[in-house]
Amino acid sequence: MGKIIRWLTLGLAASIGAALAYGSKRWQSETDQMHADLEGARRPIAPQRYRADELTGLPAPVQRYFRAALTDGQPMVRAVTLQHTGTFNMSLIEAQWKPFRSTQRAVTQRPGFDWEARIAVMPGLPARVHDAYIGGEGTLHASLFGLVTVADQRGTPEMAQGELLRWFAEAAWYPTALLPSQGVTWEAVDDSSARATLQDGDTSVTLLFRFNADGLIDSMRAEARGALIDGVNVPTPWEGRWSRYELRDGMRVPMEGEVAWMLPAGP
Repeated sequence: MGKIIRWLTLGLAASIGAALAYGSKRWQSETDQMHADLEGARRPIAPQRYRADELTGLPAPVQRYFRAALTDGQPMVRAVTLQHTGTFNMSLIEAQWKPFRSTQRAVTQRPGFDWEARIAVMPGLPARVHDAYIGGEGTLHASLFGLVTVADQRGTPEMAQGELLRWFAEAAWYPTALLPSQGVTWEAVDDSSARATLQDGDTSVTLLFRFNADGLIDSMRAEARGALIDGVNVPTPWEGRWSRYELRDGMRVPMEGEVAWMLPAGP
């Protein structure tokens, strides 16, 4: 009996190992395809370099931001790869913070990104997530072990808008993408904030940017970004904050950030 139990245990472990290996391979294949699609949607960027004279006529806080963040004559950012660690709240109504690690690839023309994350839902139970905007389409795909799909949203105007808003809000990591020459329209609000609008295909998004005493982006707000509430995509105010700016490749970019939906009960 002891040998039978040992063989059963070994067989079960081998089966689980094979399933996990298959799930990992399948997830990597999906990641590779999304990155290929992201690269395939890229467009030539122009101009090739940032010139401070394109700031003429912009709202004063926006001019201060670009002068603080960029170096005159520097190359335009075409693409970035980012590594993240942090915590993710699995619930909109209560604190269910889980640690995550992620890799994000973002391109600036045409706007697009793929956030590929591994969230420790519980010990030994990782959720794999793709949150993306590629070729004008928004995607959210979450899977346990890369095998069992627990969320799959894509192809709707609401998803496209929500994911383009994320790309736009995160442009502090690739700040030349916020320049007027890259398709962004700025509108004055007051001495420390301005409203920015971006159009990509049929999708238009607007954010309110607030700037700190150093001229850098302190926060951004969308009046309506889709939040999944009881299985329904509900337009909800959404805010983010940036901090701990450092110099990277001649640009000042934030090393820390946070985002939250502003629910009636609080973020």
